[in-house]
Amino acid sequence: MKSFGKIRRIARCFSTTSSCPLRICVVGSGPAGFYTAEKLLKAYQSVEVDIIDRLPTPFGLVRSGVAPDHPETKVVINQFLRVAQNERCSFFGNVSLGSSVTLLELRNMYNAVVLAYGAESDRSLGIPKEELAGIYAAREFVWWYNGHPDCRSLAPDLKSSDTAVILGQGNVALDVARILLRQIEELARTDIASHALAALEESSIRKVYLVGRRGPVQAACTAKELREILGIKDLGVYIKAADLVTTPADEIEMKNSRIRRRVHELLSKAVTPGCAPVAGQRELHFVFFRKPDMFLESDDKSGHAGGIRLEKTALKGVGDDESVRQVAVGTGEYEDISCGLALKSIGYKSVAVDGLPFDTYKGIVPNDRGRVLADASCGHVQHDIGLYVCGWLKRGPTGIIGTNLHCAEETISCISDDINRGALASGSTKPGREGLRQVLDSRNTRVVPFDGWGKIDCEERRRGSLKNKPREKLATWEELLEVACR
Repeated sequence: MKSFGKIRRIARCFSTTSSCPLRICVVGSGPAGFYTAEKLLKAYQSVEVDIIDRLPTPFGLVRSGVAPDHPETKVVINQFLRVAQNERCSFFGNVSLGSSVTLLELRNMYNAVVLAYGAESDRSLGIPKEELAGIYAAREFVWWYNGHPDCRSLAPDLKSSDTAVILGQGNVALDVARILLRQIEELARTDIASHALAALEESSIRKVYLVGRRGPVQAACTAKELREILGIKDLGVYIKAADLVTTPADEIEMKNSRIRRRVHELLSKAVTPGCAPVAGQRELHFVFFRKPDMFLESDDKSGHAGGIRLEKTALKGVGDDESVRQVAVGTGEYEDISCGLALKSIGYKSVAVDGLPFDTYKGIVPNDRGRVLADASCGHVQHDIGLYVCGWLKRGPTGIIGTNLHCAEETISCISDDINRGALASGSTKPGREGLRQVLDSRNTRVVPFDGWGKIDCEERRRGSLKNKPREKLATWEELLEVACR
């Protein structure tokens, strides 16, 4: 926090000497975007911050990514509301970077642009038959049950099979499994989208397989998420006891990571040797040391997934005795799991926009602590002054909501350094939000301001109160825009 005190001192110096307000545009209204805006507004008394988002609704993954049965995680929205209501902050919803306004145009209108639009695409497995119906990215499924307008028409088939396979064992994978397995009465009291609730009410899914390439020690979930799913009422949990046997390399990993040790302890306690499945009971199967080899087409439904072939793996240590890292390698042995629904929870991926350098392999914008790199060749680093990144676009799709706070502070520290040396304050006055409004008006863009979101919020809460829910989400573009523009 000492470094941030330095930012405030720099800000006070700048605000008393600058004759023009500093105008900054933040692209993306998720946690990274709002934390960035909040810290900027607190640090600079003369700054104006405009937040743009392609959706008519703010808050990013807090609204569309956090599971509906985790309302406590969404409390951070109250903090973001105070940011948006600051008189020096404006929200421009339904504004897409690239089509509504270009990056070059934003850079010409603002002293600085901070890109924080996250990751709205998915990694691919690159295995045969991945295009079959019934196979989805976990992101799509999460957006579907959270009422994201892009996935309203997803309509996954939950009736034709009693088995779902989830590839991955991180927190998102556990979220998806929990939604599929939780009692419908419990979900009905959340803000889950009504179309998803109706589909889950008629769901035939009774078995969920969580598949991981490595072992229990390397599972990517947190103890909190694991404890929650293991505690679901009347749920049978199945783990092969042999998979829980640890190696010396596993012991080193657990010694170096309290989280990994705790996850292994929880999984070990969940094992019930010799316990056979109970008829009609929902089942959660943890499958370790397996990697996807190919999807299998259904014999009954042409073009639809009917199963998945998995290759058994073994762990190979990489590194020295003190910092060993174990990677999964195939053994050439295979087994199949029949399923009608497969969900790939293998990571989100950011997308590039015109005029922005992009590392397609890592799925991030090349940057130095938040400063976008214009040229990293020839052994030297060249910053693209005035252009910054924050959040998943900066570091990749990792961490929790709070991780974005520290990420934003690092980026703002770079902005402050650039201000202090005069790199952003020099030159002619930038038009900022007035210039943005003119461009959007000229293109007949239907902008949703923050009070438009307020109308959506009120309507969702009103509809939710009729069903004893915290809110009933508007889940189509048409509904959202119609209510926002009343």
